[in-house]
Amino acid sequence: MKRLNFLVSLMTDDNDYQQEQANDAEQAARRHGVDIQVIYAQNDAITQSQQLLKVIQSQGPHPDAIIVEPLGSAALPQAARAASAAGIGWVVLNRDVDYIGELRRTYKVPCFGITADHEEVGRIQGRQLAALLPNGGTVLQIQGPSESLAAKQRLAGMYETKPANIDVKSMKAHWTEESSYKVVSSWLRLSTSQKAQMDAIVAQDDSMAIGARKAFQDHTTGAARDHWLSLPFLGCDGVPKTGQSWVRSGLLAATVVIPPQSGKAIEILVNACRGGLVPPERTLMAPSSFPHLEQLPAHKARSHASGK
Repeated sequence: MKRLNFLVSLMTDDNDYQQEQANDAEQAARRHGVDIQVIYAQNDAITQSQQLLKVIQSQGPHPDAIIVEPLGSAALPQAARAASAAGIGWVVLNRDVDYIGELRRTYKVPCFGITADHEEVGRIQGRQLAALLPNGGTVLQIQGPSESLAAKQRLAGMYETKPANIDVKSMKAHWTEESSYKVVSSWLRLSTSQKAQMDAIVAQDDSMAIGARKAFQDHTTGAARDHWLSLPFLGCDGVPKTGQSWVRSGLLAATVVIPPQSGKAIEILVNACRGGLVPPERTLMAPSSFPHLEQLPAHKARSHASGK
């Protein structure tokens, strides 16, 4: 039997969740006896498209399937169609895309998506804020990039469940600690930041939460620094060695655990390629709060109602 070979295309190697996706893929490859190659696009959609088209259009041996966590709003439809036409399976991670149904109707190769329920990720963050700030308050949110569907879905989910007495002030960064550090550092240099009264910092990624925390540590002093660092910081991804560890150490108040999908993608691909099983068009993986919501202690925040 031919040994299967899969290409895994991830956003960046400078993010703990992307590293967890790579680790999950490598462990699954060993379990199922397949070969994989992991490549990174360094948070650039054009680079990712060029990397994949180069593989698809090459004259050499092709991978049996490409597993991709896409950058950019369009999610690589040109590369997806070129891969499927070349007999290469196509799997999209962490994203809902419209073209999967078309690929499945047109081509015989495995085509499907596996994604976290990003709206539920946001709903969990809204519930975490409700538990931490029972009297309401104002939170500073660091969102993912504007073109990211996951960032939009997480934001929509958070607004579904956050209490009306919690106001949100937002800024955007990429999915890295460094980008969040730069964005928050720039904000702290503005005179308006000196008057801002925040009760929590909530980020759409654990590494961005840590980047924000480091910015407050480096660019504030005295009582102001003590205040900022005493606030609850929330993130999501919940990788055991980073996000969950940061919660246990007190750097983060909470995170949302988002299971990696790359290992599941390899399992489904192996069953499709070796066993002829037709994969489901969409597999949804459920996130969870860490710690559990009932374990979150209320944070003493300013009350809008009482004016404290």
